[in-house]
Amino acid sequence: MKNEQPLPDFPAPGERLAPSHANADTLTLLTRRRSTVALSLNEPGPSPAQLERLIGIASRVPDHGKLAPWRFIVFEGEARSRFGGILAKVFAAKTSGASEDQIAFEAGRFTRAPLVVAVISTVTENHKIPEWEQVLSAGAACQNMLIAASAMGFGAQWLTEWYAYDADVKDVLGLKSGERVAGFVYVGSAADEPVERVRPKAHVGRWTGSMPE
Repeated sequence: MKNEQPLPDFPAPGERLAPSHANADTLTLLTRRRSTVALSLNEPGPSPAQLERLIGIASRVPDHGKLAPWRFIVFEGEARSRFGGILAKVFAAKTSGASEDQIAFEAGRFTRAPLVVAVISTVTENHKIPEWEQVLSAGAACQNMLIAASAMGFGAQWLTEWYAYDADVKDVLGLKSGERVAGFVYVGSAADEPVERVRPKAHVGRWTGSMPE
């Protein structure tokens, strides 16, 4: 299996952890991380052990109230094509004049990469922890998965697209009240090196102790 490397163990509950981990390689990864377009992701994908670790790392995010406000749905093997068939049917039923090529593209969406993981935001409604904080935690899980995939030697892309918001697709995924798709994370071996894009300059302000005018 490509990209296999020793995987560090997760800490045991109650174990004391270092408050920081000075690591130049990690800073380089974060500085140069770039999404890989799903269409350019090929086999091999993560092994079962790597997938388990990806999900474990995705779960190590800030989680106020220890609610674990996310869950994961894994698509691999033939399940990708079967789910793509459902997407094609939903798309054709709701898109007037959809061409055969368009329907075929929808059917192949999940075969663009050897692994797709749906990260589901599972908000606990009417809880003392604000819903917005719970949603942000699910977004952090998506980002952790992207970074972990890159560190394992894989390319990855975090997408939503129309099917993340479609009511019929949500029913097929078994989403309940308070649940939404935070993202579909596509993971595989990159066929090409992505090119850096133009990035907007971050807007930074500094509090001076006075009210804005």
